Amino acid sequence: MADTKKVEEHHMPSDTSTSREGTTQAHRTSVESSNCDMAAFLQEALGQKLVAYTVGVSDAKTVGRWAANERTPRGENEERLRAAFYIFRLLSDVEGSHTIRAWFAGLNPLLGEEAPATAVREGRLREAVAAAKAFISDG
Repeated sequence: MADTKKVEEHHMPSDTSTSREGTTQAHRTSVESSNCDMAAFLQEALGQKLVAYTVGVSDAKTVGRWAANERTPRGENEERLRAAFYIFRLLSDVEGSHTIRAWFAGLNPLLGEEAPATAVREGRLREAVAAAKAFISDG
């Protein structure tokens, strides 16, 4: 089962020498985590409505059902959930949960002044990951 410590515990100081290690760890965590664990983590970290928007579901309660393991995301919803979790884990190496939530919801110049949540929702996952990595490197 994935490491589901409190969101605040995922903030670590920035160290550019470990950025590759951070990317590898974020990838490993996102691959090893269950849908239930990812949904619960993101629901706590970003809020149910933002997660629902990001993954493309109209009813925010669906995220809660995933988190409670009552339902399972499928197809594009699962792909977007995993991508959002991966991005959160990347950013958590250098930022706290408040900043990460603002990053997901705010306009981003690398995404044509759209929010990263919108990019993930639209399936522009590589662009969203690239924007997250750029944010980290600009630190």
